[in-house]
Amino acid sequence: MNANLLKISGATICLSAFLLISCSNKNANLVTAPNGKISVDFCQNNDGNNLFSVTYNNTKVIDITKSAIFPDSAKAGDIKLENVSETKPITDNYSMIMGKRRNCSNAANERTYHFSNSNGNKFDIVFRAYNNGVVFRYVTVEGFENGCSTSENTIFNMSNSINNWLQDYDVSYEKFFPLNAEQKAGKPWAFPSLFEYSDSIFVLLTEADVKKYNSASWIKTSEKANEYEICNGENKTTTFNGWVSPWRVAIIGNLADIVEATLVTDVSEPCKVENTDWIKPGVVSWIYWAYNHGSNDFQIVKQYIDMASTLKLPYMLIDAEWDEMKNGGDINDAIKYANEKGVKLLIWYNSTTNWIDWAPTPKYKLNKPEDREKEFQWLQDNGIAGAKIDFFEGDKQSAMEYCIDLMESASKHNLTVNFHGATMPRGWQRTYPNLLSTEAILGAEWYNNAPFLTNKAAAHNATIPFTRGVVGSMDYTPCTFTDSQHPHITSHAHELALTVLFESGLLHLADRPSSYLSQPQQVQDFFTNLPTVWDETKLLDGYPAKFVVMARQFEGKWFVAGINGLDNAQEINIDWSKINLGNCSKSTIFLDGENAENPWNISNSDINNLPKSINCKERGGFVIVIE
Repeated sequence: MNANLLKISGATICLSAFLLISCSNKNANLVTAPNGKISVDFCQNNDGNNLFSVTYNNTKVIDITKSAIFPDSAKAGDIKLENVSETKPITDNYSMIMGKRRNCSNAANERTYHFSNSNGNKFDIVFRAYNNGVVFRYVTVEGFENGCSTSENTIFNMSNSINNWLQDYDVSYEKFFPLNAEQKAGKPWAFPSLFEYSDSIFVLLTEADVKKYNSASWIKTSEKANEYEICNGENKTTTFNGWVSPWRVAIIGNLADIVEATLVTDVSEPCKVENTDWIKPGVVSWIYWAYNHGSNDFQIVKQYIDMASTLKLPYMLIDAEWDEMKNGGDINDAIKYANEKGVKLLIWYNSTTNWIDWAPTPKYKLNKPEDREKEFQWLQDNGIAGAKIDFFEGDKQSAMEYCIDLMESASKHNLTVNFHGATMPRGWQRTYPNLLSTEAILGAEWYNNAPFLTNKAAAHNATIPFTRGVVGSMDYTPCTFTDSQHPHITSHAHELALTVLFESGLLHLADRPSSYLSQPQQVQDFFTNLPTVWDETKLLDGYPAKFVVMARQFEGKWFVAGINGLDNAQEINIDWSKINLGNCSKSTIFLDGENAENPWNISNSDINNLPKSINCKERGGFVIVIE
């Protein structure tokens, strides 16, 4: 890549492109997935405008009615397709340290569409058709030699969809995914965005492989109903020939295809960390939720270290305000105590780029490269396992560059990273596997912030596996049995199921130590043996906001979890034919008890007596561990 890509120029501008309603003179420029289910067809009408149509099993799901990248110094001009490359087969096999599965493989067919305009600008659109989706990105070819700022014009027409689950765009990505939210022209929506078609076909739109010189993006409702335009965050970098955009990603199929897909990491840059042996995902005890405060009290910090030690959890997180720790000890005493207990510490930092005035300390320790190296060296010298970094400045290019710099620097010091108040995953977990989790989710900490989660949590939790959970690890901070500032009304078994349904390389248990340590021994043993790395992930059944049943496997042991998103009981079926139980012979079944005084119904069963359905109480759940 040209080193000049990162030179600074003027502000990003918006450019008009071209809109197609119908197409004539179709060309034989088809790219089809290896299994034949998904295809992308290109045509150009008599006015020279472009249209890419995406079909799944002969059902049209997307028309891409605008697709261009231009410099700000030129008008769009007359766009012409110069030629199309021959079909190129793509295959890839790679390993992940955490995620839906450790061993990933994929296959696609790729074609590159070469365009030019009357102003002498040339750009490519690279399309790939995978068995479970379509991706494309822009590449600048000629006419960008002198450097310029650019704007992307991409519009997705989803007019054949019958339902959608879209999240209001917010830089924190901490909003609900309501069904069929009101559409207004210019309304912004965050990635990922889920659409349903007839015949149980679904499409999830997102993006992947954001580089240092890219901003992240989102979509907004266009002037026409069911059309969505790509919007890019602020970007002041200069574009030269050879610049590439992030991949625009559409995962396509039934709900199992959506949930089980690894397409976001499939198209992201391979691992850049040479030695990854030191990267160890695991369960974490977390201090903030119960007290609505950070880690400024040494005696409370000790309680969470003790909890991690008792439950044999590998980690405890020292949250904000640790630089003000008092009540019998400071951060050095906490490090010493954790070492004595055999617990590794993670430590919180303020990114100091957003919400600076009211946000907690420590601040300004990571912004300058020299300060960052000094701080990360101190963490490494003291045996700290990683950093949780919070409060980023949204999706602008400077934030993307800062995040990548943090991951690269942390990896040199054998430090894992957990981003909070940050953009949602876009494939970095493959490129920088020391990124073990990202927030970008309306999670359990909102029981601290406002009363609205109480009545919406069950449906929200049953929507997440089909939306945010598809694209990467999320630090929801799950599994709370007691109440924080605002009560929760999901059941104990519902909460336990979240630890399986919500994948995260660092899984932070949010409740009080006294809550976990007062649970039945089988529940405590569950936490002790809970993986945060999975060999396989299968969706057994579900529908957004109503219910979900998912199975995850680790080293031959299956964890099957389900939740009811409704305010009334429902019978939830379990299709055991979808997973291979292999040599498994026994199970432990965690169900809801009769009432608050008896919240658990825990039993053991042999493999021949696994339940085929469960009568799940309102906002309830279950977990079945099979080994």
